[in-house]
Amino acid sequence: MKFDPSLISFVAISKRRREILQKLSERAMSQPEIKKLTGMYKTHTSRTLSDLVNKKLIVCINPQDRAFKFYKITPLGKRILEEVNRIIS
Repeated sequence: MKFDPSLISFVAISKRRREILQKLSERAMSQPEIKKLTGMYKTHTSRTLSDLVNKKLIVCINPQDRAFKFYKITPLGKRILEEVNRIIS
């Protein structure tokens, strides 16, 4: 599967994006759980999740639920995270 190389820089330049992708690579999580584990403000968590969904790096498992959404990483998100981790380390 091909991907846009700009996705690597999109993730690499943001500690928040990398951190959320890393957490979601372990298991699916809710937004409040991600917020708690990362220590981010609610607005930063929400905005970052939205950015990652728009780039198809993560998906919302239950988009119809307005109060308690769960997110998981996509195969594309895993590939991008692996590439970013390889470059950074």
